[in-house]
Amino acid sequence: MSDTHTAEAMTVRRDDPDDVVVRLEEDIIFGRLAPGARLTEDALMARYGTSRHFVRQALVEAERRGIVRREKNVGATVRFYSAEEVRQIYEVREMLTRQAALMIPLPAPQSLIDVLVELQRQYCARAELQDLRGIHETNDAFHVALFGACGNPYLVRSLQDYMNLTLPMRAKNLADREGLALSKRQHELMIELLKGRDSWALAQLCVDHMQFSKSDYLARIAND
Repeated sequence: MSDTHTAEAMTVRRDDPDDVVVRLEEDIIFGRLAPGARLTEDALMARYGTSRHFVRQALVEAERRGIVRREKNVGATVRFYSAEEVRQIYEVREMLTRQAALMIPLPAPQSLIDVLVELQRQYCARAELQDLRGIHETNDAFHVALFGACGNPYLVRSLQDYMNLTLPMRAKNLADREGLALSKRQHELMIELLKGRDSWALAQLCVDHMQFSKSDYLARIAND
């Protein structure tokens, strides 16, 4: 391939709107852009080496995903949740999580255990590589597979909606060494509890599992 063609290919990749969305999302959910930070088009064009058109597309999509807020006379900012909003959102997520965990038949089938063991292996492998996107994706896959065993797809869909809503609050935790180590240990304990019969212990662990990221986000916005 000639140098000209190589340069053209790089430009296409850089100006891929989906790529810009992914990079903006990662910068927000992994804490590189703080809650409440102003997102100007010129700054984002320079940050991602892309055009104004693709930046605008990325901001529209990020707003749809709930991680960016756009207001008249203010512009775009990283979505900021107040402490009260965080507590209320987590109250709902905790109720949904507890109910889904209690509905999982125990002992769980070996097929579910095998799926979760493999996802945990991938999660740990991504963690070793410090692949934040991979860590986030395998973590969510683990929880969707786990709660999918409750047998109620509507409950699982509601849980996924709240997982997405809390993404800016919890994903940065996956880049934190202490938070990631705790997450891996708790995943392993969930798998062990699935082999037994104590549904209440499993449900409580699933609720406890989300407390580190909740506390971390509350501390961050208090400091800001």
